Amino acid sequence: MDTRTSRGGRAVRRRRECSVCGARFTTYEYVEERTIQVLKRSGAVEDFDRGKLLGSVKVACAKRPVSASAMEGLIDTVEDVLSRRAGLEVPSIELGAMVMERLSPLDRVAFVRYASVYRNFQDAGEFQEFVDEMTHQQEQEALRRNQVEFPF
Repeated sequence: MDTRTSRGGRAVRRRRECSVCGARFTTYEYVEERTIQVLKRSGAVEDFDRGKLLGSVKVACAKRPVSASAMEGLIDTVEDVLSRRAGLEVPSIELGAMVMERLSPLDRVAFVRYASVYRNFQDAGEFQEFVDEMTHQQEQEALRRNQVEFPF
């Protein structure tokens, strides 16, 4: 009856009708994709798990004003980037950097939470250096935004 793309073009949604009883139902067809492998810091390799990545983002965003749809969108974007890559293996460090890059504009506290696990800080000094660096970057962004250009 009706066919359209769904989930950002990764699926085809079809609305169908049974020719015998007339009941209507919806089916989804997904493109079979290559399995993406994540290369861990330890050297181990495991299959990319969207649920695991989403879970880590949810933990970082706990009790923060970040909607579930924003988190899903963040994971969708990362997944799209990974699926377009030529290689089948992605280092976990690179995967974490992709998430941090997209989490930073959503919520700074969630970003710091995620970064604290991702960067594996060994002591409070390393964490303080990271926060100081982030604060400096925010100040620089504010200066650039507020800078006025005078006509010649």
